[in-house]
Amino acid sequence: MAGLVALTLKVSVFYLRKLFVDYTIGDSQSLFFLLLILPSMGIGLTLILKHYVINDTIKHNISSILYAISRKNSIMKQHKMFSSMLGGILTAGFGGSVGLESPIISSGAAIGSNLGRIFHFNYKTVTVLLACGSSGAISAIFNTPIAGVIFALEVLLIDLTRFSLIPLLIASVSGTIVTTVFYPTGVLFDFQIQETFHVSLIHFYVLFGLLAGIVANYFTVVFLRIEKYFSEIKSSLKKYFIGSLLFGLILLFFPMLWGEGFDVIKELLKENHIAIFEFTLYPQLTDKVWIVVLAFVFMILLKVVATALTIGAGGIGGIFAPSLFTGALTGYLFAAVVNFLDIGVHLSLVNFTMIGMTGVLSGVLHAPLTALFLIVEITFGYELIVPLMIVSTIAFITAKRFRENSIITEQLAARGHLITHHKDKAVLTMMKLRSVLETNFIPVSLDGDLGALVKAVAKSKRNIFPVLDDDGILAGIITLDDVREIMFHTELYHTTKIRSLMSPPPAYIRLDDNMDTVMKKFNDTGAWNLPVIDKGKYIGFVSKSKMFNVYRELLVNITDD
Repeated sequence: MAGLVALTLKVSVFYLRKLFVDYTIGDSQSLFFLLLILPSMGIGLTLILKHYVINDTIKHNISSILYAISRKNSIMKQHKMFSSMLGGILTAGFGGSVGLESPIISSGAAIGSNLGRIFHFNYKTVTVLLACGSSGAISAIFNTPIAGVIFALEVLLIDLTRFSLIPLLIASVSGTIVTTVFYPTGVLFDFQIQETFHVSLIHFYVLFGLLAGIVANYFTVVFLRIEKYFSEIKSSLKKYFIGSLLFGLILLFFPMLWGEGFDVIKELLKENHIAIFEFTLYPQLTDKVWIVVLAFVFMILLKVVATALTIGAGGIGGIFAPSLFTGALTGYLFAAVVNFLDIGVHLSLVNFTMIGMTGVLSGVLHAPLTALFLIVEITFGYELIVPLMIVSTIAFITAKRFRENSIITEQLAARGHLITHHKDKAVLTMMKLRSVLETNFIPVSLDGDLGALVKAVAKSKRNIFPVLDDDGILAGIITLDDVREIMFHTELYHTTKIRSLMSPPPAYIRLDDNMDTVMKKFNDTGAWNLPVIDKGKYIGFVSKSKMFNVYRELLVNITDD
C-alpha cells in the first residue's frame, strides 16, 4: 500500500512539472517567470487543502511520526494516509523547494498505524506496522530497500528483533517492487564509477567529512530557526505571504533552487555545472571562476532557507532531498577548488558529489547508516563504500558534536517526547503523568483544626493529607506520622490548628512535567509520594509504587518479542 501511494506521488509530481515545462517549451523567458510564481501557487493550494478540505493544520513530517510513537500509542490520524501525499503533490509538483520523502513516509506510516488500529493490535504491533509503512514508502520513493529498513531502525528508532526485522524486510522489498513494476525508469541517478578510491587521498576524505558535518550543522540551525520564526506567527495568511515572497526573491537570483534539486545533481554527476545556470540572469558570466564559486556557496547556504520558507509558508515536504542537494554542491565545490589550486592531486568531481550527499545527509539526520545505504543504492556506487563510510561517520560525529539531537528530534527532545533505544528513557517517555496520577486523597482545609483532620483520617485509606486554601491552592501536606502522637488527645482538637501541623512537600510535580523530570524529583528527594499541582492548584499525588507498576507494564509491552 505504501508503494502504491509512493508511486502515485512520484508520478504525479513528475507529470505535473513536465506539464509546466512543456507549456513553455522553447520560451526560456516565460519558463523563468513561471518558475517564480508556481511555488507560491502550490503552497496556496496546499493551505486550502489543510484548512478547508481536511480541516487540520498538523505537521506532515518525520517528527510527527516519532511523536505518535512516543505519545499517541503509535496512532496517527486517518486523513494523513492521503492528505500528506496530496499536500506533497501540490507543494513539490509546483516547484516548492522540498523533498517528496517526508509526505510519503508520513502517508505510509499512517497506513500502517491505521491498519493496526482497525485490527485492534497492541502497541508493539501497531508500531511495527507504522514502521513498515515508512520503510516501504522510503524504499519505494528512492528504490532503496536496504535503506528503507535501516531508516526504520536508525531514524524511527525501532528495535532490531525478529518481531520487527522480518516485517520490515518484507515491507521494504514490497515497496521497491511496486514502483519497479509500474515505473521501471524511476532510477534517480545514472551513476558510473570513473575513479576508484585511493588510500593516498584518505586525508581529503577526512577533511571533507569535517566540512560536511559543519555544513549539516548549518543546515539544521538555519532550518530550526526559520521554523521557530514561522511558528510564532499566528496568521496562516501572513506566513504564506512572507514565505512566498522571500522564496520568490531567492528564485529570482537562484532559479536552480526550484524543486527538490535532483536535476541539478544529475548535471553535477555529468560534471556539467554550467548547465545549471541556464535559466539564471547571469548565464554569460559562468566563464568566470569566482562567479561560479560564489554562486555555489550561495546555493549551499540558501537551499535550506528556501526549504524552510516553503514549509513555513504552509507547504508540505521533507528535508531529505534538500540535504542531498546541499551535500552534492558541497562535494562538487570542494573537489573543484582542490583541483583548481593545483596542489599535485586530482579529486573526482563525480565521486565527491556523491560522497557529499552522504556526508550532509548523515549529519542532518544523525543517521550515518541510512545516509550511506541510501546513496549507495540510489547511485549503485558500491565501489566507493570505504570513502562513503569514512565521510558519513566523520560528518555524523562532527554534527553530533555541535548538537546532541538531529533536525527531526530537536524539538521532541526539548519537550521530553523523544523515544530512544535506551529502554529506561523510552519507557519514561511513553509514560503519561495522568496514567500514574492518584486522586483518592482526602484534602483538609488550611483554616481547619485537629478535630477536622481526625475525621479525615477516619475516612481515608491513605496516610497523606493535602492542605488546601479556599481557592484550592496547595498550602502544604500532613502525614499520619505527623499527628500520630496527638490525634487521640481530644482536648487538642479545637486548639491545635492545621496550619501548625502541616509542612511543605519535598517537591512539587507540575501537570506539564515529563516523566523523566518526575523520576528525577523522586530520586533527588527520596520521597515516596509527591503532590501534583497545576498553576498552584492541587490535582492529586504520584506515588513510586504506582509509577513502578505502570513502568513495568510498559516495559513488558514494548520489549516483548
